Formats: sequence, structure tokens, C-alpha cells
Amino acid sequence: MTFPDGASMLESINNGGRGTLMETMGITVTEASADRVVATMPVAGNTQPYGLLHGGASCVLAETLGSIASALHAGPDNLVFGVEINASHHRSATEGIVTGVAQPLHRGRTMATYDVEITDEQGRRLCTSRITCAIRPAR
Repeated sequence: MTFPDGASMLESINNGGRGTLMETMGITVTEASADRVVATMPVAGNTQPYGLLHGGASCVLAETLGSIASALHAGPDNLVFGVEINASHHRSATEGIVTGVAQPLHRGRTMATYDVEITDEQGRRLCTSRITCAIRPAR
């Protein structure tokens, strides 16, 4: 799939993140479809005062993935916006790169819900999150 500017979908998603929280957090999308969105994020720069990955950073990664997946499901004639997110933090990370994977739990006409698993470089689950996005027609 290509976009009008000739960029691939991944290039368009990542370029669209410039100047946003996605860029600030260092999030890079590596795979994207309505069925699965994968992205990485560095721990460095996204920690709380004790040097651990900030729980809010994990939520930002999860919301980014769920929102992208919901938008791909909804299509270009619709807008999506998060209406609920939750996260369970299972273990900490102090360095390296974390990876988030979003997969659908429900994809309807007006709502989409995605499960997001965040793991460290050893494949250990750090966080489990669920995000629900509303889908509305673009005006």
C-alpha cells in the first residue's frame, strides 16, 4: 500500500508522528495493520525519578498503538479517539528498548478495542494494556 506522497504506510505513520508526543517518546512503528500494530520505544528518556520505565510512558505507547490500529480499521472517512485505557504494570525496565504489540479484541462500526502487550528485549511482559477508541465520521 502506498500513499499519495509516494511513502509507504509505515513511513507515513512515522513521519506523521514528527513534532508530536510520539516523537518525544521515541516511538517508532515497525508494523501496521488493523490486525496488528507493533512499535518500539526506548526506556532512556522515558523513566520516572527512580530510573524505571514510567508507567505513563507505557500508557503512551499503548494508546499510540491502539489509536493507529483503530484508525486503520475505521478507514480514511472516519476519525478515532481514545475513550478508555487501562494498564497493569507487571515488571520494571531500566534500560534498552521496549516493544508494544496491539491486537484487536473488538472491531465494530462505532468502537474498537485493542489489547496491547509491552515486552522488554528479553521478551518478558512489562505491561498489559487495553484501549478503546470511538469511531466517528470525519466532517
